[in-house]
Amino acid sequence: MLAVANQKGGVGKTTTCVNLAASLAATHRRVLLVDMDPQGNATMGCGINKMDLELTTCDVLLGDATAADTIISAPEGGFAVLPGNEDLTLAEVRLLQELGREMRLRQALAPVRGLYDFILIDCPPSINMLTVNALTAADGVLIPMQCEYYALEGLTSLLNTIEQVKNSVNPDLEVYGLLRTMVDPRINLSNEVSDQLIAHFNDKVFRTVVPRNVRLAEAPSFGKPVLYHDKTSRGALAYLALAGEVLRREDERLSKAS
Repeated sequence: MLAVANQKGGVGKTTTCVNLAASLAATHRRVLLVDMDPQGNATMGCGINKMDLELTTCDVLLGDATAADTIISAPEGGFAVLPGNEDLTLAEVRLLQELGREMRLRQALAPVRGLYDFILIDCPPSINMLTVNALTAADGVLIPMQCEYYALEGLTSLLNTIEQVKNSVNPDLEVYGLLRTMVDPRINLSNEVSDQLIAHFNDKVFRTVVPRNVRLAEAPSFGKPVLYHDKTSRGALAYLALAGEVLRREDERLSKAS
């Protein structure tokens, strides 16, 4: 179970969630995408109208519905979605008064966890109770980030939050990997920040680099992953490559465990 997180907005979290889910599903893996962002962009990007939902992640977090009753299929992409919308803002406010509030998502997903090979959680662009729930539920954190100066500053505070969650409620949590997004190799700063990331995080940095790509940017407005919008685009190929890296990491992890 991977939380896709970065408190900086516009770095490609939702794009990564939707397109990695579709790319893993294309390799015949069973995938669930959990939308924990009140903006509901991951839900819309899968072709699901966030305004027409009977049940959402909000109901699941507040105990008014089970995950099994709330999960629906993405119209295109072959994966399942636990959809979200602005009701999640209400969930966050309500959770602040609850005991064990950071455990709600983890407990809700426990009954369905075994049904999926991968669960990807799209986090809001802030460190709030919804993000803490995602980090408490997850085994690892996939961090998409742009290769720019301010990205490194934001990364430090996210790593501090991950450490706090690890020390308090989820000792198994780890940084799963850093994904460089919206990369333009013609910009020197991109290359410098990229080199710094590799120097500091070594093999935690995915080899796959997601380029700036028009087709990738267009795909959400059609309500489909880029793989189903233009499968030959550089964006689609990048996320297929990322899925391949994730699968290799999982194979290595399982072989070490055995």
